Amino acid sequence: MDFSIIIDNLPLLFKGLGLTLQLLVISLAIGFVLAIPLAIMAASKSPWLRLPAKAYIYVFRGTPLLIQIFIIYFGFSQFEWLRESYLWVIFKSAYWCAIIAFSLNTAAYTAEIFRGAILQTPKGEIEAAEACGMSRWDQYRHVILPSAFRRSIPMYGNEVIFMLHATVLAGVITLVDLFGAAKIINSRHYAPFESFISAGLFYLAITFTIVFIFKLIESRFLKHLKR
Repeated sequence: MDFSIIIDNLPLLFKGLGLTLQLLVISLAIGFVLAIPLAIMAASKSPWLRLPAKAYIYVFRGTPLLIQIFIIYFGFSQFEWLRESYLWVIFKSAYWCAIIAFSLNTAAYTAEIFRGAILQTPKGEIEAAEACGMSRWDQYRHVILPSAFRRSIPMYGNEVIFMLHATVLAGVITLVDLFGAAKIINSRHYAPFESFISAGLFYLAITFTIVFIFKLIESRFLKHLKR
């Protein structure tokens, strides 16, 4: 194993790492915000709210992320009205198309996680909130959503890790993320072992960091379950 190749290309790997983290953090933030109303709608008893949310979740969970990226980056560009609109500034950029695809995808998975947690809210908590005279909005804000978020922590941690691994697909639309940097190093030096092992170690380090953070969060918010 030639360590000089790894050392000489560390700036490129760190640059790819920076882009990977950007895609991950921004996509997760947008997806989380989108997932909350989607989860509430999907858990609703009203079919007018439930069916559109479930259709969204079904479509984005039922189709490969790679196809979603291709549709957003390559597919939308065929519409002339879009190319002539102000939205073209976003859709002509591989960076923003990747963020849109990742955000919409993780929003569907996160919404399904939250929907299940909302439906598992103990009836006693809801009845206590009703007895206190809380409106439905106040019940969601003070009781249902906080309780659901706590129960969702372990599953959402897995979704964050899955999303990290999914960012490697950004390379198919010309973005040089961590995996893309490894491919460039391999093409320059024909050293697949050094390049991809290095990228794998970076991904492993990020994964361990995410696991550690969620362990801390679980120990803080799920402490009552350990008694």
